[in-house]
Amino acid sequence: LQAYRLSVMWPRVIPEGVGRVNPKGLDFYDRLVDELCAAGISPWCTLFHWDYPLALFHKGGWLNENSPKWFEDYARVVVDKLSDRVSNWFTLNEPACFIGFGHQTGTQAPGLQLAGAQVNRAWHHAMLAHGRAVKVIRDNSKKANPKVGFAPCFGTAIPLTKSAEDIEAAKQDMFTVTEKSMFEAPWSLGPAFRGCYPQDGLALWGDEAPVVKPEDEQFLGLELDFLGLNIYASGFVKAGEGGKPVKVELPNDYPKTSFDWPITPDALYWAAKFLYERYQKPIIFTENGLSLNDWISVDGKCHDPKRIDFLTRYLRGLNRAVAEGVDVMGYFHWSIIDNFEWSQGYAQRFGMIHMDYKTQKRTIKDSGYWYANVIESNGEILDEGGDFPLL
Repeated sequence: LQAYRLSVMWPRVIPEGVGRVNPKGLDFYDRLVDELCAAGISPWCTLFHWDYPLALFHKGGWLNENSPKWFEDYARVVVDKLSDRVSNWFTLNEPACFIGFGHQTGTQAPGLQLAGAQVNRAWHHAMLAHGRAVKVIRDNSKKANPKVGFAPCFGTAIPLTKSAEDIEAAKQDMFTVTEKSMFEAPWSLGPAFRGCYPQDGLALWGDEAPVVKPEDEQFLGLELDFLGLNIYASGFVKAGEGGKPVKVELPNDYPKTSFDWPITPDALYWAAKFLYERYQKPIIFTENGLSLNDWISVDGKCHDPKRIDFLTRYLRGLNRAVAEGVDVMGYFHWSIIDNFEWSQGYAQRFGMIHMDYKTQKRTIKDSGYWYANVIESNGEILDEGGDFPLL
């Protein structure tokens, strides 16, 4: 591995969310960064990957108008400690999930089902927290010229065919706000890159739209060095009557991962193409991979040929985007090792290293050895032969 994406836990560093810093918590990340640097691996640090201090949640959490400032103060502590070695930063991971699933649908922690105006209040505070953290990193980094961005997730689209009509329909579907959802791409990319929410989204939400105060504007649309995206699958879109986007329903026997997510190999290609064309920023895929029901075979090894096939297909698409002029700054596989999933516990195995959760024994899967060769060859082993269409 040439780079490793790590996340810092806010409550580990500042248990009450504000005030007293836990030196042991901060030291954990200090030592982790040291080990990465000693191994020649570049640390890419995420400030918020959903771990929220309970004491601040009891004060309203992301609904509290002080929450962006709380996050700014936390970010300053981490930047002060790690920025002498860390040059690459992500502010937030997947705000669509921790606000959309956590505060709108209630399907993930903290499990709230709020009215639209409250959801967008929390959302806007998260966007301001992102902006404040960007400013903290720029103003306080001990290493010159830090690279800053965030790791959102949102709906992306693949044109059903390569016709100009279907391509335009897919692009329109991706960059138009048509649902009251946090997973609409412009809802996060608008405030982050353009400094404002998209007009179609504001019209759709109406009185429930975010309230942007004059003093907020200084923290919206701050210069970012790249556009990150966590992506596992995309929807298929075709042009309907008058070119209107029409979502394509997949057959019920369509290939899926163990998480029941569809396998859509062109997801990276089209997302990279559309996003780079629109925002003209280098693209980093901050998460991509799949969950499989892996186990140790009788030969003592962990064979996961479907993961190799999945990644071969997706990375070939990414290579095509690069060949066509898209500035791809990086790719991070999720994940290096089987891990505890936020809402699924230990039920889903995403890693290229198998973890026996009882004994802590680690076994590199076949995909791990394969991926080492991908890195060593800089993707040259990803030849273009032998593809079989899935749709």
